[in-house]
Amino acid sequence: MDTEFPGVIYDHPQLHYSSLSPTECYSIMKKNVDAMELIQLGLALSDAEGNLPDFGTEYCYVWEFNFREFDIDEDLYNPKSIDLLKRQGIDFSKNKRMGIHSFYFARLFTNSGLSLAPTWVDKNRTWITFHSTYDFGFLIKVLSQKELPDNLSDFMGLVRMYFGVKVFDMKQMMGFCGLHGGLERMAKSLNVERMAGKSHQAGSDSLLTIQAFMELKKVYFSGPTMELLNAFNYILHGLATVY
Repeated sequence: MDTEFPGVIYDHPQLHYSSLSPTECYSIMKKNVDAMELIQLGLALSDAEGNLPDFGTEYCYVWEFNFREFDIDEDLYNPKSIDLLKRQGIDFSKNKRMGIHSFYFARLFTNSGLSLAPTWVDKNRTWITFHSTYDFGFLIKVLSQKELPDNLSDFMGLVRMYFGVKVFDMKQMMGFCGLHGGLERMAKSLNVERMAGKSHQAGSDSLLTIQAFMELKKVYFSGPTMELLNAFNYILHGLATVY
């Protein structure tokens, strides 16, 4: 799963993100998410082996949703982030005219079984992300149609309620593996190539995320180290204290 959003407009006045406590990170994330609108969501669905659905065709499928709520003429945004998304091909005028309403998306997303699923589904479903603090923040805002809760504990409760019992953030995992940088750099370190689309397009990035995760798991979490993977469940980058 991956999202594109209008960047970060509120930050800590003195400290770098990496120096903030989980509570401080959440407070800043909430302030940004509450003030802005989600632009794009990418979903790459696969089985446990990383195989994508093909529906009996010669193609594999990944989903990308463009939302209509963000108005570049009226809403708050970080200009550098928006300029980057424009260069990567996101058409904000078209999204405003033809994008999906977040309210209808939330209803369809829940009815699909991807969210708020029965317990037996949750046990067999895993969400794979990269630096997912804002991804989950914006998606929960869309699904709940509300501002985010005031405290981190309540937010993590919503993540668990909406997304189940298995959530991995590769940004948190990569340090254990001696890897550094963003999604693109990590994928290159693992010799994983982008199969379709461009960076900073949510559908393409969601596909690269699941492909990189499968390779990361094969290289660093197989055999004797397989059980170590579970130690990273629900350790979201910036929102968890790791000792």
